[in-house]
Amino acid sequence: MDQDNFYTMLKNREIMVGIAGGIAAYKTAELVRSLTKKGANVHVVMTKNAMEFVTPLTFQTISGNPVIYNMFELLAGSKIGHISLSDIADQMVIAPATANVIGKVANGIADDFLTTMIMATVVPILFVPSMNTKMWESKIVQDNINKLRDAGYEFMEPASGDLACGWEGKGRMPTVEDILEKMEDIFTEKDLVNERILITAGPTTEFIDPVRCITNRSSGKMGYAIAKIARRRGADVVLVTGRTALPPPRIDVPTIMVTTAAEMREAVMEHFTRATVVIKAAAVADYRCKSQNCQKIKKRHGEEGITLDLSRNPDILAELGENKGKRIVVGFAAESNDLIEHATEKLQKKNLDMIVANDITQSGIGFASDENEVTLIDSTGRTRHVPRLPKDEVASIILDAVKRVIKKKRKVEDDWY
Repeated sequence: MDQDNFYTMLKNREIMVGIAGGIAAYKTAELVRSLTKKGANVHVVMTKNAMEFVTPLTFQTISGNPVIYNMFELLAGSKIGHISLSDIADQMVIAPATANVIGKVANGIADDFLTTMIMATVVPILFVPSMNTKMWESKIVQDNINKLRDAGYEFMEPASGDLACGWEGKGRMPTVEDILEKMEDIFTEKDLVNERILITAGPTTEFIDPVRCITNRSSGKMGYAIAKIARRRGADVVLVTGRTALPPPRIDVPTIMVTTAAEMREAVMEHFTRATVVIKAAAVADYRCKSQNCQKIKKRHGEEGITLDLSRNPDILAELGENKGKRIVVGFAAESNDLIEHATEKLQKKNLDMIVANDITQSGIGFASDENEVTLIDSTGRTRHVPRLPKDEVASIILDAVKRVIKKKRKVEDDWY
């Protein structure tokens, strides 16, 4: 799939990337590359110290724009560089942000192009710190960070791990994926800030013996996308997921990994009471073996087959619907025939507020795909078809529909009281 087709708030944005003099400057090349692949127009500003680690030519080649580092350089015609760039900027990110550049900005020092441009920029500015652990923990650095936060600047926490100086601890530059997500976050309206959303994703697994199991093809991508976009829109999110190959959707989304349907039920019920919205995107196995063999079942010569004795797993979605109270409960229906009929029956039978139905016979969507095509059905029977789109975009449309259900349901309750 073409990267430009991914759902992103960064497409066609003017992004300023400031690079300070830290060893993590080499990682910024991948950040610039990723921003350009998402459709952003990237302008790079470097300090003289940053140029000791990576050359401007690297960033000019990747971004397709000249790299600015001369304090007194004019841009087109007689335009003053730091003013001209700040006028067109949609967002600025400083990566890596060293203790030096943080300290300068916090104390009003603008003695190079980067710090001068920061002072002249009124759009959101994101600092991505990277430095030695002791420097990060020092009172002076933390006081400067708090001062800048109070002034409205955005900050990411550095990651932990092995540092270039030989130390181990907090101070690594966050991953490019986490930086991009934070930048997307800054551009996103926080319209779900008062919601506590519990989301399930992925498959459950029921063991036959220590080697074999009953499971399904769910990759978890749809549920993970909903968790990411919901958190991006300001919701307090908890994700309960079966075993997948996916990384957590965001560093600030608590992610609870489970294996069996019983484990998923236990985790869901633990967080259910706090939730205002539950979105059950997980593909839960309907059956489990009545008894699990402690030893691997051996294939015997001449044996034509074996019979598995199965019992029903708890119906988590039905239990949630029965006990939802004022909560909004959203289910998923993966069907191979009579999509609307079967999904509507499930919606009504399990007392849901909305169901998301998708046709699993269509190739290129659903299982393991980055795209999906679904039909949304609410409790009144109203339907909306969502054409094939990136799952992040489908997630946003689902959350838009959830928001409408919330508004309608809570208005009814307000009128009742």
